[in-house]
Amino acid sequence: MAITILKVIKGSMADRAGIRAGDVLLKINNEEVLDEIDYQALVIDSRLKIELRDASGEERTIRLHKSANTPLGLKLDERVILEPRACRNHCIFCFVDQMPPGMRRTLYVKDDDWRLSLMMGNFVTLTNVDDAEFQRILKRKASPLYISVHATDPDVRRKMLRNPSAGNLLDRLRLMAEAGLKFHCQVVLCPGVNDGDVLHQTIVDLAGLYPAAQSLAIVPIGLTDHREGLFPLRLYRPEEARRMITDFELIQAYYLRELGTRFIFPADEFYSIAGMQVPREEAYEGYPQIENGIGMLRLLEQECRDSWPALQQQYGLSEPRAGRHILIPTGVSALQYIRQLAEEYASGCDTVDVFAVPNHFFGPSVTVTGLITGNDLLNALKGREADRILISCSMLREGTDCFLDDLTVQDVEQKTGISVRVVQNHGEDFLRALHGV
Repeated sequence: MAITILKVIKGSMADRAGIRAGDVLLKINNEEVLDEIDYQALVIDSRLKIELRDASGEERTIRLHKSANTPLGLKLDERVILEPRACRNHCIFCFVDQMPPGMRRTLYVKDDDWRLSLMMGNFVTLTNVDDAEFQRILKRKASPLYISVHATDPDVRRKMLRNPSAGNLLDRLRLMAEAGLKFHCQVVLCPGVNDGDVLHQTIVDLAGLYPAAQSLAIVPIGLTDHREGLFPLRLYRPEEARRMITDFELIQAYYLRELGTRFIFPADEFYSIAGMQVPREEAYEGYPQIENGIGMLRLLEQECRDSWPALQQQYGLSEPRAGRHILIPTGVSALQYIRQLAEEYASGCDTVDVFAVPNHFFGPSVTVTGLITGNDLLNALKGREADRILISCSMLREGTDCFLDDLTVQDVEQKTGISVRVVQNHGEDFLRALHGV
């Protein structure tokens, strides 16, 4: 499992010590280096014993003494070692299992890698972590991690993940808390499976681990039309979502008094299902689960409010100018919120049409903006004329201009004859796009 050194920073301590690209890093201070996490943890020490093997197979040892904040200067080649570890579960609600066939291969990959949880905030179940690897998590102080809990009841969790190894999570979370690690949790809520008394017990168990357990996101299940042969599940109904939000608010008030934090944070989708406005900004306590979609709509509104005065002053946005016709397609669940923002901040000289894109690709029950395909977008744009289309970057594969079905932004422009501007998920960028600056 040794790692090859990809690059040595010129002039760094490693460079001056004679370490070269192509050398294989075997051990640091007598400990094997399995990946970047081991490397970063071990090079913190001021005294380093580095064991290497060069291209000829000759092994050598280098001893260094450095200050605690001085980087060693190595870039490791982890292309094989850091391939995402595969998920061993067969969750009853897994979205990948609900994907239609014929899409690009990467969309069917199920990863469940605690290292990516540490580095990127991915949620993991820990079911593919054996005892030795779990001890490495504790030893390396891997914190914070993002844990998919779903239920602390062992039988319910085993049923939901369809994995006999899924029942020992609470014991592991207690060991992580004892070791001083912190973690954020999530529950994907399935009607009649892990809600009701099961959910309340899960909340109590996890809140009992505070402050190690920092927060708990509660997310409603998402279902597509492609569920042939899968576990029978249904969506939450609006009246159910409204009752649950009332219950969640009572629980939040209790923990705010007892712990100083609301601790549980319902997803924006619950409020969309219920037809209710999302809570005020202070209810999100700094957005600890923003990457899980908790508070994204409220944060967008707050960013618009914060950036608007400076943009007005800088660009004279309140002054009259030639009117434009702007189209803003969005997911069904975000429609009312984006429309409110557009009405509040668009110039009276502009015509702004915010409309929902029905999801024919995954099915009408999928209502989030990030799962809109290029073809569904084109269908929704048929017969519409405008000067510009604004689309959220969440519709595109990260770092590319490709939708989920591999159509590109250029394809949409070519087929509609309308210029498209991709808007980043930030209020200021939304306002700049809205006003063409």
